[in-house]
Amino acid sequence: MRSVRRVLARLVAGAAVGALAGLAVAQAAPPATAASSSSVTVSGRGEFKDMRFTVDQTTHLTSQAITVSWTGGTPTTFAGTLFNTDFVQIMQCWGDDDGTVPANPGPSRTQCQYGASPTTDRGSWPGNDYDDTRRAFYSAAPTNYGQDNRYGAANPNAPGEVPFKPVSGATVTTNTQNNPYFNRNTTNEVDFARTGADGKGQEFFEVQTANEAPHLGCGTPVTTNGTARPRSCWLVIVPQGHLDLDGKPYADQSQVNAGSPVSSTNWANRIAIPLGFNPVGTNCALGSAERPTTGSELAADAMTSWQAALCPTGRVYGYTELGEPDARARLTNDGSSGLAFTTRALGTDEGTTPPSGSTSYAPVALSGTVIGFTIERRPRAGAPDAVARLAGTKVESIDLTPRLVAKLLTESYRNSPWGAVLSGTAANGYGWARNNPAGLATDPEFIALNPQFAYLSVAETPATDTDLLTSLGHSDSARLLWQWVRSDKDARQFLAGVSDDWGMRVNPDYATNADLNPTGAAFEPSRTDDFPKSDPWCTIPPGTGATQQQCMIDFHPYVDDMHSGALHTRRADGLWKSTWDPLASPPAYKSPGPQTVGSRFLITVTDAASATRYGLQTARLRNAAGRFTAPSTASLTAAAASASGKGVAEITPTGAKAKGAYPLAQLVYAAARPADLDAAARKDYATLLRYAAGDGQITGADPGRLPAGYAPLPRKLRARATAAAHALAAYKGGNSGGDGGSSKGSSAGADTGGSSDSSSTGGDTGGSPGGDTAVGGTGAAAGGASASPAASASYDGGDAVHTTALGTTPADPANALRYAVPVGAALGAVAAAGAPFAGGSRLRLPLRVPLPGGRTVTVVPALALPERLRKLLRP
Repeated sequence: MRSVRRVLARLVAGAAVGALAGLAVAQAAPPATAASSSSVTVSGRGEFKDMRFTVDQTTHLTSQAITVSWTGGTPTTFAGTLFNTDFVQIMQCWGDDDGTVPANPGPSRTQCQYGASPTTDRGSWPGNDYDDTRRAFYSAAPTNYGQDNRYGAANPNAPGEVPFKPVSGATVTTNTQNNPYFNRNTTNEVDFARTGADGKGQEFFEVQTANEAPHLGCGTPVTTNGTARPRSCWLVIVPQGHLDLDGKPYADQSQVNAGSPVSSTNWANRIAIPLGFNPVGTNCALGSAERPTTGSELAADAMTSWQAALCPTGRVYGYTELGEPDARARLTNDGSSGLAFTTRALGTDEGTTPPSGSTSYAPVALSGTVIGFTIERRPRAGAPDAVARLAGTKVESIDLTPRLVAKLLTESYRNSPWGAVLSGTAANGYGWARNNPAGLATDPEFIALNPQFAYLSVAETPATDTDLLTSLGHSDSARLLWQWVRSDKDARQFLAGVSDDWGMRVNPDYATNADLNPTGAAFEPSRTDDFPKSDPWCTIPPGTGATQQQCMIDFHPYVDDMHSGALHTRRADGLWKSTWDPLASPPAYKSPGPQTVGSRFLITVTDAASATRYGLQTARLRNAAGRFTAPSTASLTAAAASASGKGVAEITPTGAKAKGAYPLAQLVYAAARPADLDAAARKDYATLLRYAAGDGQITGADPGRLPAGYAPLPRKLRARATAAAHALAAYKGGNSGGDGGSSKGSSAGADTGGSSDSSSTGGDTGGSPGGDTAVGGTGAAAGGASASPAASASYDGGDAVHTTALGTTPADPANALRYAVPVGAALGAVAAAGAPFAGGSRLRLPLRVPLPGGRTVTVVPALALPERLRKLLRP
């Protein structure tokens, strides 16, 4: 009996120890990535049977870009500058299967957003007015072959049009290019996508929800059999070939023979792929009380996803995008305004001081500011064959230094002040620009880093490579970009008026040398957190025949925010209204719309999530270690390890010295003033923080997940966010007030009760300026408030509430960590049973388990067992 007791005791103790060890390993692991792939590959038919088309994402879609690629095609040919044969056209459609192709269900051609090509100024447009519109004609056999069997005119060789039918509203049957639903500036259609010499092609397609295209209605709730689901839509691909409608090669190669993709003859070759959307709108119950959040655009995509997961629980969180300096000022002045997202502590902006009382900071997101671009190769005459074969393809990567970015931000390229230098003659005050490169693509410094551009031709205008598309207003992203520029000696000297190695000079209106700046005052990038347009140049653009001037703000318009910058860069629409319309009332400049396919060039300052969302390529930036690094999960995480500072640990370009660190990485914190919030609000905000630190760090496209473009927070930062949530919910302090003295609460980078250390690794800092509390909890003001959390949490026992969209529980991530606890228990039991054969029969405590990185965790401490239990374990 005694031996049986010993075995049972060992089994129970071993299982417990193993389970605890497994739990420790699971907790120490990084957050998982939700396993989901909705990539679809479909084969072509008929003439295109050898082609394979792949769409990289087809479910959980929102307003974003998806990648459409293909293989097995015939290289595209041209008739002059027009697309002639073997190209691909792509569009988005709504509706049910029309039943015409049982092997490949798809929508009616009348329900596709297509045909919004230019109606004027088509001189450089590569279409023939049929292949880029809904126009079709009927030609009688046998001498000719028909394009359309239904919508062509009744008489042979007369034009007709394929109607457009919206999800609601009147059907458009004529003049479809000028329909009231979509136009050249809003459509997502791809009129011409090129197949390369290797038979391959790729295009980034902008998917639109009902918010962007209400006439398609994608993502709006549709009730079927009592169940509401988001409306699905279709991606339709129409390949154009090199055979005429009779199946024979085109007889006349001097003109474009292709017809409209929605004509019946071309539609017979269409490939349709279903698209599933996330719900458009909200799952929140009407009338639910809303907890406001404001602040950093860097948190926008994450917050949008988290909102959808938390709504079904009855907790509604609004989000209002606001520049971080303004968000900090608002929270400082009115702590009851809710929760603010920021990358810096309150009181760090010039002219401000930390507010009295306590402030709680919780790290919730790791992202960064990026320079995104859409650039297509347009080889120069005489370019090597290897370059010529890549014509029309997209440039995947460029390298940029701080000085190159400084040149763009300061409008220092010759063609940035459009018309200031004409035929070598400079306007008064613009002699500095005469010998400067026309734009980035011809800058010798840029070409030295990106040699392929020596063979590429770029129309260097204000709409292309002479400036960056930037957002209006003050932001921490703008401040960080200027901070990175200033971190480089060459960039500082350039701004001070020293020419670069090739003689390029700074635009004097941005000179940091007051003697050079025509205003008499030095430009101060160290105090700049926006993107100023300082050059006062105005002119009537040459060759327009206009009667009104344009100024720099017209040549280089602002976008509303970084998200908008990414979207317009995806569309290659620089927003410059470069065409004068004398027939308008009154006469005015108008936008020509997106740039022409095959020669697009646009660069923007945006955030990593928006760039990823819209499929932008991103520049590799030179970091403090001298390495060119692109934004990625690895490079953002490497930069986060360098975060330092009191209160709110910041990532700085000079501090991120790891070889693989991205220099513009940013940690986003949720800041709250607990003494200014009532208990119910603190509880609700704590729920948001727990979710953000838990399921909200699992990467995925589903509502509630962490969107692409963010890096999951490292374990320590997740733990601190959770600690901040518990402390916020448990806060028992008084109202705001007092002198803002020090607190014993936990801090932005320290574990609960940590010290106010001034440096950190991975955000491991504590304390805060002016007595702000650290992220792990809330500090107390001097007015009698408690300096430490209550003994017990005042909400739900401090347990996090984990939910996802529609209130469903997320599936376990498909990785080995889900088995850590049960496997640990089993192994522990086996180890316990075999202990007598391993050289000893006594369990020795404390028991510690090694973890990665040389750390250990104590899973069973040294215990003083009651006498009754000790008797059972005696040999």
